[in-house]
Amino acid sequence: MTEDVDVDELTPEQAKAELARLAGILNRANEAYYQKAQPFISDAEYDRLKRRNAAIEARFPELKRPDSPTEKVGARPAEGFSKVRHRIPMLSLANAFSDEDVFDFDAGIRNYLGLPAAARLDYTAEPKIDGLSLSLRYEGGRLVEAATRGDGQEGENVTANALTIGDIPHRVDGAPEILEVRGEVYMSHADFDALNARIEAENVERKKRGRRALPTFANPRNAAAGSLRQLDPEVTRSRPLRFFAYAWGELSEPLADTQMAAMERLAALGFPVNDLTRLCNGPAEMLGHYRVIEAQRATLGYDIDGVVYKVNDLRLQARLGFRSTTPRWAIAHKFPAETAWTRLLAIDIQVGRTGALSPVARLQPVTVGGVVVSNATLHNEDYIAGRDANGNPIRGGKDIRVGDWVQVYRAGDVIPKVADVDLSRRPPDAAPYQFPTTCPECGSPAVREEGDSVRRCTGGLICPAQAVEKLKHFVSRAAFDIEGLGAKQVEQFHADGWIREPADIFTLEERFGSGLQQLKNREGWGEKSAENLFAAIRARRRIPLNRLIFALGIRHAGEAAARDLARYYGTWEAFVHAIDTARPAALAHRAADEAEAAERIAAQREGRRPEIAKVRARAWEACAVPPEAKAAWEELTGIDGIGPVLALSLSDAFANPEERASIDRLVSHLEVEPVERPAAADSPVAGKTVVFTGTLEKMTRAEAKARAEALGAKVAGSVSRKTDLVVAGPGAGSKARKAAELGVEIIDEDSWLEMIGGT
Repeated sequence: MTEDVDVDELTPEQAKAELARLAGILNRANEAYYQKAQPFISDAEYDRLKRRNAAIEARFPELKRPDSPTEKVGARPAEGFSKVRHRIPMLSLANAFSDEDVFDFDAGIRNYLGLPAAARLDYTAEPKIDGLSLSLRYEGGRLVEAATRGDGQEGENVTANALTIGDIPHRVDGAPEILEVRGEVYMSHADFDALNARIEAENVERKKRGRRALPTFANPRNAAAGSLRQLDPEVTRSRPLRFFAYAWGELSEPLADTQMAAMERLAALGFPVNDLTRLCNGPAEMLGHYRVIEAQRATLGYDIDGVVYKVNDLRLQARLGFRSTTPRWAIAHKFPAETAWTRLLAIDIQVGRTGALSPVARLQPVTVGGVVVSNATLHNEDYIAGRDANGNPIRGGKDIRVGDWVQVYRAGDVIPKVADVDLSRRPPDAAPYQFPTTCPECGSPAVREEGDSVRRCTGGLICPAQAVEKLKHFVSRAAFDIEGLGAKQVEQFHADGWIREPADIFTLEERFGSGLQQLKNREGWGEKSAENLFAAIRARRRIPLNRLIFALGIRHAGEAAARDLARYYGTWEAFVHAIDTARPAALAHRAADEAEAAERIAAQREGRRPEIAKVRARAWEACAVPPEAKAAWEELTGIDGIGPVLALSLSDAFANPEERASIDRLVSHLEVEPVERPAAADSPVAGKTVVFTGTLEKMTRAEAKARAEALGAKVAGSVSRKTDLVVAGPGAGSKARKAAELGVEIIDEDSWLEMIGGT
């Protein structure tokens, strides 16, 4: 056996055989460690075998193999990142931008929990690191998976790359059997500067050889994000990445009873935690520590963009729970936006998927907060004219004109906006901006409806900009998120006539027959990328209901509303049936709105009080709405978080023949999954529709609703024949009376708590 022979005693034949054996073991070990994160030999054994390989090559250099492990660092780059479904969603945080917002955050938590203003309520306050979120999953003390945040539900598997970051332990002793640690990957200022200097030095050599220069990084966050997402783990290893732990996901057992103690536990397990984290009693102390951190911001050596406050008591965190996209028990207090002055070169109009005409400022490039800004939003025509939606002056009534010197800031350090105008530097020939009344893309009239701050193109499906923007929305991350089909590809395929509507995406491969051949010969495409695209499209034929509803791009139907609708109706068929059934009532509601507006105008003109209730009732009666339509409408608008505005928008979209046909063509290619409901198999209220009314004395209405939804119930805002249960506290009025009329079960708060007490 050659492995037992000392290197100095090997014959050439034995050396050749031994190098072949070592290459096989070490190359497989590299792949297992870096790509699969499933090492099959210890680090010590790996190092021993690699030293033996190097020693044999030094003695027999003529026998060095083409696949020698000494010529490789790590494993070959992966072809792409697999997806990881987060067991517990990685949600973002709501933002605070002022002291008042922080006091409101505290007041909101007290109101939700029913705590008096004088009750002690502790929070942790910690720097908000400006990096890339990462989740680390340990099983049996070993790191088995690392994933980026992604869309909060699904991220990218970057385990091999995480294993190269020195701050991240490969093993932890004394941890729960399942431990998911969450934190931020970042790069220090000194390391960022050194990295860019290294790239610039390499570019000098590349220039000498006539090779293309490598780009340097714009800021530490971009450098950290780009380094973590390298397909070759050894590139990540060469980048100086750091890690701070700040939270956790799935646990097999609790870490502690409080946020502060849990962070101390993570530190004891070997995870870096930020030493500026403090325990604060109430908003005054929170703001005091915010000022301390803000004063140190420039000298910390790494980027932060605010301070995060979290309720310290983990039992209270559990009671507070989550909104659709953010936890109720935490908030990010952002630092004031950085500003800069520059010249406004032009105002362009972009047409969105709902036809909205959005003005965009084209700026002389300027650096704001470390980022070069050349475009900024101007909101709408009122903002340009120097007034708010009610006609009141903003910026002292100063309008914005092409040629002006304008102050630019990055809201939340993200979205560039125009804040002010320097009239002293305004060119003499600068003319007031005339907002277009026709669509710049299709020439259709652009109208502004009563009460709307936005002017919209009326072209609908004939407007190419709306079609493209709808397609971009359809493939966006929170919608279908088709790998390889982003905004750039959508624009390209639409211009070529390959896709005109979402359904065309799912017929792309079959319609062309030789679609692969056509696509792979396009600039920027190859056979592998074309195959990957078609595979990604096939994978998205199965889609959760909430993603489909959001992807349709119906006005007012955002992610939260789509999730609420999906949870309530359960299936695509039930959802569509409800919208169709409610259509006559939707038309009656619109007629009642128009009658009410006319009545208000008439009453003002005649100097009398408007008779709103009577006018609306007559409008409904004139429409002769069938009972089933009225019931469906009441059920739809009664869903907690869904109101008449969104319900009308849904109804209009599904009643439009062209749009409905487009939706039906799309759905014919899909398998629509019911949205995931909270795991509540043993819950006595799972699947039931519950309405809370009156004053609840032992928990707030908001907490009661959140608890019911966590147990699998549907919470409605109004009573209908489909209501299963009404929980009525003192002061219950019309809802309790209607429930009694309909024969719906009514219980008090104590009975409700007894019903759910064991769940």
